Amino acid sequence: MRHGGRTMGALAACLLLLGCTARTPDPQASAQAVRAALEQWRADFNAGRAGAVCDLFAPDLRYVYGGEPERGHAELCAGLQRALRDPERRLAYDLAIQEIIVAGDLAVVRLEWTLSTTSAATGALIATSTERGMDLFRRQDDGRWRIVRFLAFDG
Repeated sequence: MRHGGRTMGALAACLLLLGCTARTPDPQASAQAVRAALEQWRADFNAGRAGAVCDLFAPDLRYVYGGEPERGHAELCAGLQRALRDPERRLAYDLAIQEIIVAGDLAVVRLEWTLSTTSAATGALIATSTERGMDLFRRQDDGRWRIVRFLAFDG
């Protein structure tokens, strides 16, 4: 029985070690995953995929834009989908990431989004605006990185 106890103890220690290793993500790989999630969102938005643009945001999202009141996931998704369905104009974002800092299952991103608005009828540029912001991502239970908080303002 002693030998079995040692084996079980060694197995438990090994599983504990593997579990700790599995929970300690590689910061560089995490930063790449966050960058890929942002780039995928940009591609979805620019292609007008209204059904996909909410996927980047966690259900418990809270955000503040400029001087507006704090809002959540439902308000953001409704606004994004409404904007993409506007028959009068087309929207497209460019993305500039200044920095990604990863700490375990959290990542902070400093970034700038440049929004171009064009006429759907003529393709003529109507307006361009730049928003600076900071996004807080959290790795979800499914392993995907999603935004849980963000602050944005005209830049």
